[in-house]
Amino acid sequence: MTKPTQAPPKINLDIIVALAKRRGFVFPTSAIYGGLANSYDYGPVGVQLLKNIKDLWWKEFITGRTDMVGLDSQILLHPKTWEASGHVTAFNDPLVEDIKTNKRYRADHLIKNWVETKLIQNPTDSAWQDFSVENLKLAEMGTFITEHQILSPEGNPLSAPKAFNLLFETAIGTVAGAKAKVYLRGETAQGIFSNFKQVLDSTRVKLPFGIGQIGKSFRNEITTGQFVFRTLEFEQAEIEYFFDPEASDWQSIMTGWKDSMWQFVTTTLGIKSENLRWRQHTDKERSHYSQDTYDLDFNYPFGWSELWGIAYRTDYDLKQHMQFSGESLGYLDQNTGRKFIPHVIEPAVGINRLFLMILCDAYRFDETKQRVVLELTPKLAPYQLAVFPLVKNKPELTTKAESLFQMIRQNYRTIWDDRGNIGKRYLAQDEIGTPFCMTVDYQTLEDDTVTLRDRTTTEQTRVKTSELESKLAAMIG
Repeated sequence: MTKPTQAPPKINLDIIVALAKRRGFVFPTSAIYGGLANSYDYGPVGVQLLKNIKDLWWKEFITGRTDMVGLDSQILLHPKTWEASGHVTAFNDPLVEDIKTNKRYRADHLIKNWVETKLIQNPTDSAWQDFSVENLKLAEMGTFITEHQILSPEGNPLSAPKAFNLLFETAIGTVAGAKAKVYLRGETAQGIFSNFKQVLDSTRVKLPFGIGQIGKSFRNEITTGQFVFRTLEFEQAEIEYFFDPEASDWQSIMTGWKDSMWQFVTTTLGIKSENLRWRQHTDKERSHYSQDTYDLDFNYPFGWSELWGIAYRTDYDLKQHMQFSGESLGYLDQNTGRKFIPHVIEPAVGINRLFLMILCDAYRFDETKQRVVLELTPKLAPYQLAVFPLVKNKPELTTKAESLFQMIRQNYRTIWDDRGNIGKRYLAQDEIGTPFCMTVDYQTLEDDTVTLRDRTTTEQTRVKTSELESKLAAMIG
């Protein structure tokens, strides 16, 4: 009896979450204790994908450019850092509380979901087509929720919105009652600004130049339900690009960085351009210190959301740190003798958001062959090649396969698998995005050829083992 063909499922977040857990990309953290809200661990396959993303970012934006240097600043910075940056008083989310259950939600997210529901019900409703919740201030959100009788997801009334600070507090010291309050950093950028003078003094960099770093940040987020898109602990890749506003046009610099961001996402990571868009912040939405801000949005299963931001922060940050520290953070132009405070363009991306974007964009259900495929590029794939003996109970096959495996793994990310039938092994590799599989079979023992299978097309070709290295170099790079 022929197995009925399964219709391709419409991609949604539940499908991505299930695949991520099943194949070892992402696990719920502390699962044996019931988990922890907004917190995830990256499994064996996921941590390699994360590393590949970070390595590609670092190569393209730090070591691949002559105007960039790297940095790795501390997670715990002097608490005055966050007073200077404004995070202590102004790093807030609009919080509302379900009056009956006491569950907390982001007011702006509830409003956005309400508007999206209205547009689904009536797509031509002009009242909501150009609506932007980012334009609403805290009090205006409260008025909107009251006027439109917006309820919690449980269907209960909501409290008035209030500002909820996102910084995590902790303390350092050994004596109870004498500990000093510090914060887990809410962004990596401030470590760059506070190290600006030391970078200048210890290197030969000249304006315009940038400082970039990848590191963990922490935010006491309210919202749940978007997987690794919004979490308590996350990884950022941030750049502060410093320049002389009298010698360089900030708009040209911003355009150049926007082009580089787009190039990285579409070419280096291989993301489909139709799933990307630029969105300029409105005057109300834009931070007070920013003269212009853009988001590069990706069309996630839950809708268009920010992937990567870029802002012209002027000289706000360096001025603030000068005021709070009493240290000069000016720049001396050796040619003219002019001393000034550099301005900054900041491209900042969440590595975890890149990770989720890649999973969503690469996911495909092959209706013809009834299989799930992650179409990752060889540069991104956790494993670039899988090596199989046709069966594991024939020493002559396993010995030959093991020999080839040890040779290939010196140059490529390679995985060994001898479990179950060959078809199931292929399908398992398809689901984690492995571009190629190599099988050692009985014909290998006769003519010293192996089978190479292409993940995307499933085509299989015979290749002599003496030609494997050149063949793999052509396919993987």
